[in-house]
Amino acid sequence: MSLYRNTIWFFKGIQEYTRGGYEAAARLFVEKDMDVTVSDRSYMITGANSGLGKASALEIAKKGGAVHLVCRNKDRAEEARAEIAKESGNNDIFVHILDMSEAKKVWEFAEGFKKDHKSLNVLINNAGCMVNQRELNAEGMEMNFATNTLGTFILTKSLIPLLEKSDSPRVITVSSGGMLIQKLDTEDLQAEKGHFDGTLVYAQNKRQQVVMTDQWAKVHSSIHFSAMHPGWADTPAVRSAMPDFHRSMKNKLRTAEQGADTIVWLALSEAARTQPSGLFFQDRKAVSTHLPLAWTRSTPEEEQKFMKILDDLANSFQPQ
Repeated sequence: MSLYRNTIWFFKGIQEYTRGGYEAAARLFVEKDMDVTVSDRSYMITGANSGLGKASALEIAKKGGAVHLVCRNKDRAEEARAEIAKESGNNDIFVHILDMSEAKKVWEFAEGFKKDHKSLNVLINNAGCMVNQRELNAEGMEMNFATNTLGTFILTKSLIPLLEKSDSPRVITVSSGGMLIQKLDTEDLQAEKGHFDGTLVYAQNKRQQVVMTDQWAKVHSSIHFSAMHPGWADTPAVRSAMPDFHRSMKNKLRTAEQGADTIVWLALSEAARTQPSGLFFQDRKAVSTHLPLAWTRSTPEEEQKFMKILDDLANSFQPQ
């Protein structure tokens, strides 16, 4: 019965993740939720030169927010900055060059940002990667974990003091519904055991992000934390990392703007702020982080162990 129910829910989820699923959900959106002006607020978005990050940055810029684009490639970042500024009429768009897979660089960037800026209202952890063969970066970290989990952890950890002294702070992490098939694994964070499957490693990283979000929410009550699933969107990352999937699904994929909708809603709306901190969202609604009767739940002890491992690992890269 458990397998049957989870299979039904899985295929139901597939339908919800498509463009049609977004269009159905959007009929229930409250239009006034997005009737806001945020010219007095600042936003940081990682992976912001294309796809969901760029779409989110443009919508926030249109509402008047100051937007910090954190990107790996300078030329693409500057091109995105110019396009966003032109289309939004907002010149408060700033570029920061950073590779989120390099732990020491993430620390250095975040510490420098805190020195140069008096406040940050919203951090959007969007940057991610799916490397389909096991690769190590210069610091000896597996690339998917280094970017999706450790980089996100370090950036958020370092910026929490700045967020805490800012007005109505929020942290939004772009996860994935793929994490629904993964249970938190604290014993193989570097994907060293068994056959390496980049898709499953990515899904494990996304489960890790959901656990981080929940744990941060329990500790930092003044910040509103959330994670979200954008559905299946037609982005450069999907096209490069999952070409076969993109070819088979391209007519059903959401646009980048549709995928980014819940990111923007979580970042801008007062309605999002009224939701409890630490939840997982899809199409502007809080949804479960587990399938019905699933085996993917971990114990509080496992989750606390995971956070301790991350904290120790992050601190080992902190510049002295």
